[in-house]
Parts: sequence; structure tokens; C-alpha cells
Amino acid sequence: MLAALRELQDSFTPGTQILVREVLEEGAGAVVSFRVLRELHSLLRGRGSKVYLHELLEGSEIHLPAVQLPERNPELVARLEKIKAKLANEEYKRITKNVTCQSSRQGTLADFGRQVRPLKTIIITVFNFLVTVAAAFACTYIGSQYVFTESAARVLSSVIVASFVGLAELYVLVRTMEGQLGEL
Repeated sequence: MLAALRELQDSFTPGTQILVREVLEEGAGAVVSFRVLRELHSLLRGRGSKVYLHELLEGSEIHLPAVQLPERNPELVARLEKIKAKLANEEYKRITKNVTCQSSRQGTLADFGRQVRPLKTIIITVFNFLVTVAAAFACTYIGSQYVFTESAARVLSSVIVASFVGLAELYVLVRTMEGQLGEL
């Protein structure tokens, strides 16, 4: 590469000739800028040489200039810190939204009351259903003594009426539960 630089020294552009002279004065191990290499490569190509740029770089080290990061704008840094703090607070609130300070008081009487309330509602509903069906059976059995003289006919009519009342009660119960589930 140094031989090619010496040979073509006068063919370089005036700005590059100064860099070429410095490289030739330093001799082997000199730092050659990429601009000089590119111009040398184009001059060699112009003379019909088949030398590629990577062949010129063989056996040499590449020295890259240190990257200088621009100074950050203090206003931008302050805004970024505020945004990071806001996002951290939102994430913390999202993570801790289901945590209460009374979570360590497991098994208290208030806890027991909250667990029993739904069970109490179900027991009352089932009891109401059974009482309604039993009352329909009893009323029909007593009322049918004026229509039927036989006991079997009275029981059969009472069972039929109690079944209709039970089905009606189930229909109303399902509609009510469906409405309550829709509100949740």
C-alpha cells in the first residue's frame, strides 16, 4: 500500500495530498484515513488495477474514532424521570390493588360473616321453595276433600298441583338468579 501511495502521490486531490505526505513520512505503522484509502482505490481502479478495497486493508488495523455522545438536555432528562416515576407508581398500584392492610387478620368474625352471607341466602331460598311446595300440597289435599271422596285421588291431585307450583317457583328462582348474575 505504501508503494502505491508513493507512486500515485501527485495524483491525489490537494486536500488528500497533505494526508498522503504525512503517512509516507511516518512509514510503516502510520494511521491512514479512510478518505485516503478510498481515493487510492479509485485511482488504482482508474488505471485498470483489479485490486479491491479489502485487499488494501489486509494486514492493517482499523482505528475507529471514539463515539462522542451528545449531552442530554436537562429538561428532557427531568421529563423522562417524571414519566418513569409515574409509570412505576401506576404499576405498583396495579400490583397492590387487591392487597389490603387487614389481610393478615385471617379468620376473624367479620371474615366468617362475609363467608356465611351467600350460604345464608341459599338456605333461605331452598327453605322457601320447600315450604311453598308443601303448602300447595297441603292446601290442595284439604281443599280436594270436597271434590274427591277417595284418598288416592286427593293425594294425586295434591301432587299434581304441588308439581306445578314447584315448577313455577323454579322458573321464578332461575329468572331472579339470572338477573342477579347479570348485575355482577
